[in-house]
Amino acid sequence: MPSLRADQLTAHLQRGLAALYLVHGDDPLLAMEAVDAIRAKARAQGFSEREVLSVERSFDWGALHAAAAGMSLFGDRKLVELRIPTGKPGAQGGEAIAAFCKTLTPDVLASSPCRA
Repeated sequence: MPSLRADQLTAHLQRGLAALYLVHGDDPLLAMEAVDAIRAKARAQGFSEREVLSVERSFDWGALHAAAAGMSLFGDRKLVELRIPTGKPGAQGGEAIAAFCKTLTPDVLASSPCRA
């Protein structure tokens, strides 16, 4: 996965969407703007559903797998946002994220804004 600076994101998105984005940085406003740009491009590309998961102390990592597998009957494509405020998913989270990435399909787009 290529690494992009904030000033490169717009040009990247004009060429198309990647399957996965990890957004991080010291400036929360820039991170929020990056996620907004990804979300807007996803909507334009037919990702009509969005599921936001926020990792907290007792987060069930099975919810990440369920989000990707649980397409609705009427939904076209789905954006899954995994928010990790600490930027540290832990060992169990790391394993769940790796497994999730292996099962991505063209109908699921993932983004994960987290602190650097």
